[in-house]
Amino acid sequence: METSEILKQIHLPDKETHKGQNGKLMVIGGSHFFHAASLWSLKIATRIVDLVHYSSVSENNRIVHKLKEKFQDGIVIPRKDIEKYIEEDDAIVIGPGMVRAEGAEIHSSHLSNLTNVADILAIEDEGVQTYFLTKYLLKKYSQKKWVIDAGALQMMDLADIPPKSILTPHFGEFERLLAKVESPRTSQQLKMMLLEDQVKWLAKQYSCIVLLKGKQDFIAGNGEFEKVTGGNPGMSKGGTGDVLAGLVGALYAKNEPWVSALSASILNKRAGDDLYEKMGFWFNASDLADQIPVTMKRLIINQ
Repeated sequence: METSEILKQIHLPDKETHKGQNGKLMVIGGSHFFHAASLWSLKIATRIVDLVHYSSVSENNRIVHKLKEKFQDGIVIPRKDIEKYIEEDDAIVIGPGMVRAEGAEIHSSHLSNLTNVADILAIEDEGVQTYFLTKYLLKKYSQKKWVIDAGALQMMDLADIPPKSILTPHFGEFERLLAKVESPRTSQQLKMMLLEDQVKWLAKQYSCIVLLKGKQDFIAGNGEFEKVTGGNPGMSKGGTGDVLAGLVGALYAKNEPWVSALSASILNKRAGDDLYEKMGFWFNASDLADQIPVTMKRLIINQ
């Protein structure tokens, strides 16, 4: 599909629009190890939707309090209150900056039958908490629009993937997902497939959209497949994937999953190329988040 055709499908605010009609997004992420990752997701999301709710871990309270002074374009939500806002918001991004635990740590924790967020937040190990929080929310709110990234993506069980969710793995995370396939026969068959066929298989098997990030993005879902080229080595900087996750989530708040994932991939790479024209390789994730709205105007409004 031509770039202009897919971008024409993106929701644009109506002249008579009111607050809240152009999307509400929840971002669940961050940890005391990776406090900045989810902030890049927030930065781009606040440019696109009307309202962004942000929730981090309790150990991150000091940073959250600073956010209340700095993060003026959104609302910081205590983790214990996230369910109320998940019900209200149009889409949820989960995972940027969340840490993971090894499988043995989860199974040895003897934690089961966790039926509320309060019990999950009482878990001391942040990685184990990531696993159970992700599992609980994806299962309970499977009807919501989910973008699953980073720590949540690495920790989730394949069976918990909600239909029509968007997964945003890099290659290493994608390999971890395939390694979770329980059937030995299917696992062996997957090893014999080309990468793009593996992406198609995962999207079809779990009725989701897969956006595999890389030098060339692979996007599969809805029986469709696209490759998006572009970008440059400047986009290897830490945080650019978090920007992409926030962009996908913000678009998904008011658009279909396929349009959201494919458009986000295109816009992210084009913005990276625009930055290269101005700055060479010497830009960072914050620069990318600032550039994307400019690139969107050029490709969508000015066409």
